[in-house]
Parts: sequence; C-alpha cells; structure tokens
Amino acid sequence: MGLLDAGPFTFSALRIGTGALALLLILPLTGRPFWPTRVRELVYLGLVQTTTLFTLSTWAIYHGNAGRVAFLAYTMPFFTLLMAWPLLGERVKGLQWLAVVFAALGLAAIIQPWGNSASGLSNAFAIAAGAAWGLGAIMVKRLQNKAPMDLVSMTAWQMFFGAIPLVLVAIIVPEPAVNWTPRFITVLLFIGVISTAFGWLLWTYALNHLEAGTASLSTLLAPPIAMVSSAYHFGERPNQIEIFGMALIFAALFTLSYIAIRNSRKSSSVLAGG
Repeated sequence: MGLLDAGPFTFSALRIGTGALALLLILPLTGRPFWPTRVRELVYLGLVQTTTLFTLSTWAIYHGNAGRVAFLAYTMPFFTLLMAWPLLGERVKGLQWLAVVFAALGLAAIIQPWGNSASGLSNAFAIAAGAAWGLGAIMVKRLQNKAPMDLVSMTAWQMFFGAIPLVLVAIIVPEPAVNWTPRFITVLLFIGVISTAFGWLLWTYALNHLEAGTASLSTLLAPPIAMVSSAYHFGERPNQIEIFGMALIFAALFTLSYIAIRNSRKSSSVLAGG
C-alpha cells in the first residue's frame, strides 16, 4: 500500500528511518545507554540486515505479489540452517533435513521454473531477501557469542546505520515525488513505528520470556496474514500450485519450530535432573 504513493527506494528509506528514530528514542526512555559500542560490527550488520534485506524485499513487492513475497522471504530459517553449517559449524541433522526438503519443494512450486513466469524478478528478489535475512541472523549470533549486547540497542543502531545508504540511494535515484496522502502517512507510521520499531520490541520481549521455539511459532502467522490481506486489498489470488508450495513452506517452518521446542524441553529436563 505504501508503494502506491512512493517509489521503492524512497519508501524503504522513509520506513527504516522512521523505525530507527523510534527505537533510538526508546533507548533513553527505558534507561538504556544511548550511544553504541562496537560500531564497526553494527555497521556491517546494518548493511546486511537492514539495507540489503529491506531493499530486496521492497523491490520484490514492487515487482510482484505481496503474499507470494512473504512466503519466499520467510525461507530465512532455511538459509540460516544452511549457512550456519560452514559459518558456525552447526550441522544440519535429523528432522531439519525434512524441513529443508519441504522448503525446497515449496520454493520450486511457487517459483515454477518450468514455466515462463512474469514474476521471476520478484521471486529472485524475495529469495535473495530471505538469504540476506538468514545471513543477518548468523551475524547477530556471532556478535552475541563474541560478547552479549543489549538487543534493543543493537537493533536500533544497526537499523540506523542501515538506513543511511537507503537515504543516499533515495536521493540519488530519480523517483516520482511522494504523494503525501492521509493513506500514505497512516501506512508509513504503521509500518515504521508499529510494525518495524514496536514489532522488534515485542519480538525481543517474546524471546526473553518464552522458549525460542514457542516464540518462533508466532512468525508462522506472518505469511498467511500477508496472503489473506493482499487478496483482500489487491485481489491477488495464488494458483493451486502456488498454494501447494506455500503449504510446504508452512510445514517446513512448523517442523523447525517443533524441533526447537523439543530440544528446549530436553535441555530443561536435563537441567532439572541435574
């Protein structure tokens, strides 16, 4: 909806800039130190997890179907699994392989490489966004393993540093002027403050108060909500093969969440027994 009144680069810059400023404002309001530490690591993280991820995902939506893009971008956990093998030494094993197979089949069904799909560019951007998101997750894990950092401060500053290239690109690349309608202002405030900034805070709270697997189950709601809302607002209707692919990706995400919950319960039982 935001792209109806602004170009993709301009909208990305406005969205992330608004979210970053909201999170930076929260730091002093919650008694956290304002200025960042380990700036170089946060800059690198921001370039991947903010600049690259949101540029690719926005371009994917600009060129294609919002519901399909949501499912493709949420392949992030599978890219994380595969990249964690060479980068973190975490091998894919057991039911994780089943999830990877489900995801691969789901991707094939959605992309349909055997046909001449007009959404090929959008699909490529969405999958690349999922890969960037997965790499960002690996970077966060390595950063936290090196020395724990406050998640709100880390999110705020990586988002701020990642927004700088987006603003520069939005200034350099010629795009139509923003149509500052009440609809656009409402969408920008919602996606910048509520979805991006407040959503990150809710996610941080969930991770701190729930088992990781239980918290991750909530992310399963995002792709179906995107599909239903895009169908309602824009009349986007996936075909039967795409629906089958989405179901496979949903099953893969559910499998990973089940594995996380099972492993967490095993660890709790071991600690309780010790």
